[in-house]
Amino acid sequence: MSFAPLFASPGPVVLHAIAALAAFALGLVQIVAPKGTVPHRLLGWLWVAIMAFVALSSFFVHEIRLWGPWSPIHLLSIGTLFGLAAAVYAARRHAVRSHRNAMIGIFVGGLVIAGGFTLLPGRIMHAVVFGG
Repeated sequence: MSFAPLFASPGPVVLHAIAALAAFALGLVQIVAPKGTVPHRLLGWLWVAIMAFVALSSFFVHEIRLWGPWSPIHLLSIGTLFGLAAAVYAARRHAVRSHRNAMIGIFVGGLVIAGGFTLLPGRIMHAVVFGG
């Protein structure tokens, strides 16, 4: 594993990838940590901010171009932004089940599935994880 291919990439790609890795790590913490506590709420707001950055920064990453500068991965970014709004709204209404389902859906769709696409051959994160 070498981060050299990532750090040789354009700035938006580097920022997007670092934020996504941070969101993944913090998301794992949030999944296993006790719910409803002050730390859960504070870290949750931080996670929402990082995920919003990840989703928004993806619109400056154009490695795969299927529709002009866009790809199906950008649809996940749009879904992530709507999902974040829905999850926060559910939390504010104390709709625990809706909040939990939305957050897990964002984690899986916005990080695990989208992250899986970055590991395909020819992608930067493939080179980082598996070598050039």
